[in-house]
Amino acid sequence: MTALEIGPDWLIGAGAGAALAAGGAYGYAAFRRRRRRRALLARLQRISLRAVHQVLVPDGMGGFIHVDHMLLTPGGVLVLDTRRIPGLIFGGDQMSDWTVLGRKRRYTFDNPQPGLFDRIAAVKALVGDLPVEGRLLFSNVGKFTKGMPKNVLMMDSIDLEFPPLERGLRDSETFAPRIAAWDRLVEQLRPSPHQLTYP
Repeated sequence: MTALEIGPDWLIGAGAGAALAAGGAYGYAAFRRRRRRRALLARLQRISLRAVHQVLVPDGMGGFIHVDHMLLTPGGVLVLDTRRIPGLIFGGDQMSDWTVLGRKRRYTFDNPQPGLFDRIAAVKALVGDLPVEGRLLFSNVGKFTKGMPKNVLMMDSIDLEFPPLERGLRDSETFAPRIAAWDRLVEQLRPSPHQLTYP
């Protein structure tokens, strides 16, 4: 068939084939995101007594601050800021910018520790004596080659730092006062419109 013999049916078929291929690629990417989301939420459920995800916390100045995940653990409240950054990551506690060497490019991003500290402070202001800590939870697609900064946690090691709970422990009377404080905290939260990153 020559260029002059290509009819409208062939062009329509080619366009439909391209659209199907693009739709398939988008669908597969969406499937992988959903799978990562389910895997992360299942992992967080195993280490927590209670959990909320993608919420706005009052910041004490009339506004709100976004929190990706907040868990009630036996040790208190855990604030998690999740990151999916592929490549080699170079960061430190005193550095204002962290650098990423990716497959095709090199770039920097703001040190995420100050934002995490703001989130921890906002939650602490609402829970009274309940201990609050936070972590920057990075996906395993990235790697810190020069050591990890303070409060950074890789996905593979979350179960080491926060062991999974025994089944009956979630409803134990031992944690009733903490669960009551948690319930008061949750009453003050709002759903967040921010898009969530799932490592």
